Amino acid sequence: MSFRLRVLMLVAVVAVTAVGATAYLAFKQASRQVTESAAADRSTTDLIVGDLVTYARRHGTWIGVPPTVEQLARTTGQRIRLVAETGEVVVDTDTLTGRTARAVSAAPTVADARPRLRLPQPPQSRVVGPPTATPELTPTGPTTSTEVPVGPEEEKSLRELALITTREMLLYRDGVRLAACTSRHGVLATISTDDYGVPVYGVSAADAPKVSDCHHSISSSEEVAQRESVNACAEAAKLGEPDTTGVRCLEQVFSDAIADIAPVPLRVYLGAVGDTTTRLAPGPVIAAAVLVALLALAGTALLSRRVLRPIGVLTRAAHRLGAGDLSLRVPAVGRDELAQLARSFNRMADSLQRGEERQRRLVADVAHELRTPLANLRGYLEALKDGVLPISPELFASLYEEAVLQQRIVDDLQDLALAEAGVLAYHMTTTDLTELLETCRSAQQAVADVAQVTLWVAADGPVVALVDPDRLRQVIGNLLANAVRATPAGGSVTLSAAGPAGGWATLVVRDTGIGIAAANLPHVFDRFWRADASRGRATGGSGLGLAIARQIVADHGGQIRVDSQPGAGTAFTITLPAGSPRAGR
Repeated sequence: MSFRLRVLMLVAVVAVTAVGATAYLAFKQASRQVTESAAADRSTTDLIVGDLVTYARRHGTWIGVPPTVEQLARTTGQRIRLVAETGEVVVDTDTLTGRTARAVSAAPTVADARPRLRLPQPPQSRVVGPPTATPELTPTGPTTSTEVPVGPEEEKSLRELALITTREMLLYRDGVRLAACTSRHGVLATISTDDYGVPVYGVSAADAPKVSDCHHSISSSEEVAQRESVNACAEAAKLGEPDTTGVRCLEQVFSDAIADIAPVPLRVYLGAVGDTTTRLAPGPVIAAAVLVALLALAGTALLSRRVLRPIGVLTRAAHRLGAGDLSLRVPAVGRDELAQLARSFNRMADSLQRGEERQRRLVADVAHELRTPLANLRGYLEALKDGVLPISPELFASLYEEAVLQQRIVDDLQDLALAEAGVLAYHMTTTDLTELLETCRSAQQAVADVAQVTLWVAADGPVVALVDPDRLRQVIGNLLANAVRATPAGGSVTLSAAGPAGGWATLVVRDTGIGIAAANLPHVFDRFWRADASRGRATGGSGLGLAIARQIVADHGGQIRVDSQPGAGTAFTITLPAGSPRAGR
């Protein structure tokens, strides 16, 4: 499997897995939140039911309640549905907002605005409310009371309690009618609670003229009916001292008597709960996940193409380079890692091409340099074999010179190869460079005398450096021999040493010879290069000495440079570190 395909598949798997997992978790979380948000918390429920009960008590009816329900829905953020005991829907905020009413199945909360009559309990143990207030109704029932003993002054007969019950029933029925009537006229009746927990309705003096037609009196038949139900309860209790059973009977009679006129209890549903809860549709979520996955795949494909295309170019170029095509280069655009890799490849290819070209030139130069002495040897030997030339000492001397020249070329090539490979042996020792120059001058003095060239050594004193004296003599001897050959009779060659200054020692070989043209200076240290190509080998050398000299100096951690002016002479300057050299071979 290709690297491109593996990268694409890996990123695709990661992208699809990540997007799929994210979509699944988002869907589950959103569904759970929708389900949980459909049910109101207890505090919100108490607030809504309490406001609804207050409305029913103030108005004496549920008529006109939709605006209040709508306001409560906006305040609490809940969907509110009011249903009568008969199943009739009184109001639903879904319908008010213009949407289809959602079904409900959870248990509702009851909003019951009917009062509960609270009569004095039997003297042994009656239940009373706080000593400073009469019992108040809450949306779900009376407040918690405490059992306390009562004294004889608080005891009442059951007959008296029956009269109180009758009065409270008639008072409440008349008050509810008044509240409902004033509400229709846009006036809210005043409301208070008497000692028995029954609301007492009235109209302020300012609003009385507006609702003058709302005052009704209890009919005699209605009053008789209410008294009969109370008397029946009292007779059932044998008209004895009040007990718990009789009191409860009267309170139940009160509740039954106001049931036909009090606001009916309503079931309050909040939110859309149960199996009918609206859930998130998986289709859009899946579509979004697929779209994100496709975008991730497209982005991955583009990224892989951007990354792998340059790698493919480099791979093809490397194959061609391995096959021997050193001329191929790859485009390097940008500053990222791939561009740096391309530039490094191009530099490597340039280096290999230059090395290949140097190797070819070296082979050609070696063949050229060896061809002439070998041809001379072969010619003389064939002449001797055929008897064309007589055997003479002069002929043997000539053949010997050709063999020596050939041996010198081979030795120089071996030294250069070892030096460039970094395996040329060095034996470092602390050496006086001034004394080394004197040694080199003495070695070349005979040749200089024949050429009528004067040799000088100039130094202020000992110049000490850590070098291989034999290898350094080889360098100085080569430079000195070249200088003598390039200097006409009557000229001079000066060897000078200075330093160490700044940690460097300097050696200079300066002649007063013919000099080197500026165009030829960059090629001075090339293999087999000669300033005068027409010069014979008797005076021209092998052309490898300067290349060997440069490598030896470089192995010592130094540098060699050349300065020349045609007709004025040439100077070779060597700088060497006075301390430990870079190469300690």
